[in-house]
Amino acid sequence: MTTVTPTPVTPHVLDNPAWASLSGAHAAFAERAGGRAAPYAARYAPDVAPFSAIADPADPRSWEALRSLTGPGGVVSLAGVLTPPDGWESAGSIEGVQLVDTSLRAEPAPGAVRLGPADVPEMLDLIALTRPGPFLPRTVELGTYLGIRRGGRLVAMAGERLRPPGWTEISAVCTHPDHRGGGLATLLVRAVAAGIRERGDVPFLHTAASNTRAVRLYESIGFTVRRRPSFMALRAPGANEGGRS
Repeated sequence: MTTVTPTPVTPHVLDNPAWASLSGAHAAFAERAGGRAAPYAARYAPDVAPFSAIADPADPRSWEALRSLTGPGGVVSLAGVLTPPDGWESAGSIEGVQLVDTSLRAEPAPGAVRLGPADVPEMLDLIALTRPGPFLPRTVELGTYLGIRRGGRLVAMAGERLRPPGWTEISAVCTHPDHRGGGLATLLVRAVAAGIRERGDVPFLHTAASNTRAVRLYESIGFTVRRRPSFMALRAPGANEGGRS
């Protein structure tokens, strides 16, 4: 009888997009325990994005490096299908949906303007009002952000966040409540996607699984659900746990 050895399955880069981003296109924004070359855990600078990442959820060295990075008892935000080791405590989680571009019509948006650091106060106000997800004072540095203004007021925006090799995440998609129903979000998603495709990347995005309206919208314009990760807040083991004093 012939024994067949299973072929190892190589993880898809979108299974761990924050790690792939921090190890590549966003390395300049990365903080690592042990310096920039440390191979097991990293996080974005705290004014850029709230995400941490580990190289391999099955490797205890990754979790130990993350604990060193955050400090005993510190809270980290991770995404993926994860089973934390003993000692790590849940501080909350949100079930998410990851969608990828399969048939999106990408095109420039007439009237859309490029947003930059000078626009951050308005962007933060719109984020606070609409709550599409994390956006911090330096998030705008991660990629191209586009906005729509009405009467000089920023009423809609969308932009780029994670950048794993070959892919770019569309994020911070939001519209002021007074201007919803006019297709501004779709307009901006198509425009951001056009820029992503121009450099040879494929657009993808995340949203909360509970936001069924957004999921339906993204599917209707050409995105397909790829997986359902969890967005997890985890508290690292305390100073007296894990055999440490």
